[in-house]
Amino acid sequence: MVVPVLEEMRIQALGVIDDAAFELSPGFTAVTGETGAGKTMVVTSLGLLLGGRADAGLVRVGAKAAVVEGRIAVPEDAPAARRAVEAGAELDEGALLVTRTVSAEGRSRAHLGGRSVPVGLLGELSDDLVAVHGQTDQQGLLRPARQRGALDRFAGEAVAAPLERWRETYRRLRDVAAELEELTTRARERAQEADLLRFGLEEVAATEPRPGEDTELATEAERLGHAEALASAAATAHGALAGDPADPESVDAAALVSGAHRALDAVRAHDPALAHLADRLGEAQIVLADIAGELAGYADGLDADPLRLAAVEERRAALAQLTRKYGEDITAVLAWAEEGAARLAELEGDDDRIDGLAAERDALRAELSRLAVDLTEARQDAAKRFADAVTGELAELAMPHARVSFALRRTDDPGGLDVDGRTVAYGPHGTDEVELLLAPHPGAPARPIAKGASGGELSRVMLAVEVVFAGSAPVPTYLFDEVDAGVGGKAAVEVGRRLARLARTAQVVVVTHLPQVAAFADRHLAVRKTSEGSVTRSGVQALDGEERVRELSRMLAGQEDSELARAHAEELLDAARADR
Repeated sequence: MVVPVLEEMRIQALGVIDDAAFELSPGFTAVTGETGAGKTMVVTSLGLLLGGRADAGLVRVGAKAAVVEGRIAVPEDAPAARRAVEAGAELDEGALLVTRTVSAEGRSRAHLGGRSVPVGLLGELSDDLVAVHGQTDQQGLLRPARQRGALDRFAGEAVAAPLERWRETYRRLRDVAAELEELTTRARERAQEADLLRFGLEEVAATEPRPGEDTELATEAERLGHAEALASAAATAHGALAGDPADPESVDAAALVSGAHRALDAVRAHDPALAHLADRLGEAQIVLADIAGELAGYADGLDADPLRLAAVEERRAALAQLTRKYGEDITAVLAWAEEGAARLAELEGDDDRIDGLAAERDALRAELSRLAVDLTEARQDAAKRFADAVTGELAELAMPHARVSFALRRTDDPGGLDVDGRTVAYGPHGTDEVELLLAPHPGAPARPIAKGASGGELSRVMLAVEVVFAGSAPVPTYLFDEVDAGVGGKAAVEVGRRLARLARTAQVVVVTHLPQVAAFADRHLAVRKTSEGSVTRSGVQALDGEERVRELSRMLAGQEDSELARAHAEELLDAARADR
């Protein structure tokens, strides 16, 4: 299976490094150099590529900005590649180009696959690409929370399955408890809201409004209030159109239009234009007759009853009282009543809701109690396997009598969870507190590794933990910065051997000061510096053959041309090649 590999890097104006470009081996790459030459800048530059914090103090004096570029071979189906493409990045022949720029003023920019991206995205990708293990990270592994996370990942599905069920149940319990707390603490407010809703709904129900009733009544009130004027206007208009039956001599519009129609109709055969006008007069005569009939009916049906007008106004006043409180018109009032009834039903059901939530809370707590036992048992099993594996690694790192173990504890908490007859604290990760213990020699008590190991022992313990951890949850690239601090002699050889074995399945980059470690590398990079006046320049050079022997000799004896040191260096290289 093809995995992501950091192929090459270029560093410009970063610390003591002026301009350096170098390739990295898919296997084990060792980075060496004299103190102050800039080995740590290699680690720092990789940290910047992975979204680390930018610091203007890293920019070389006199430079405008520091630039770090990296080329990472990434399969198209890798999670990091998919996330990068989603962000608009493009792969360059199966590789991802990453650039980080830090200005002398402290401003930082990131580019991924030719596209400007937030620096945070680089940090997201780093989780799938590189595991950095330096002195700071080593201290991080001393924290119990980090140790619990390492143990859980080592355990794999055996812990992952119950832990996922635990987290789902824990989240649901948290939501249920929050809702239950809100319902019980806001009981008075909800009761007041329910009373107001109940009063309003009763008022609407008592009035029994119909949709659009307020508009209909307004129209009717207008008509009843002007009944006499309307009747007089209708009678006058009717007389003008149909005439006065009591006065045979009266002239009306219908009679005049009828006479005009007859006059034109008599001669229509002689001119089509005049015939058309005759037809239009005929139509007008029909329309006038219809209007006259409707006016007569309107006048006959018009009711000037003052009692009806009083009843309409009284009803309008009742409806106006509703619209003042619950909506701009009766349609809005009815909509409010519908919503209010639903809300009232919800509020009146709160007591049942409280009982239901309380029952669900108790059931969820009982489920968590069962899951806590399953989770602890899975962790205990994984802890024994993990501790045995680390202990085995320590035997090969010149600590044959050391023993590593895990302590899994629970803390009593009166407000906690009932587990195995105790009420204990719990959280999103379960009820277990996990701590890695070390007994460095027989008869010594097992103590937390932060207290039970010397500096050299601690480095070896951490390396053993990482080697074991890498076998269960590997990442493509591991970067170790001074992980061999405090180690020497045979133990240093074993450190180099373990790193070389780790490099069989992953890319390993190690910044080291030990020749015993560097001898095991597949690729050896030396950080060298020269002085030109007051300006220090540093570069990174790939070593092979004679140059590599000279560098190992310098690391061994501080003398590149010492015959004894050269012989020892060649012996180290031969031994490392034989081991591979």
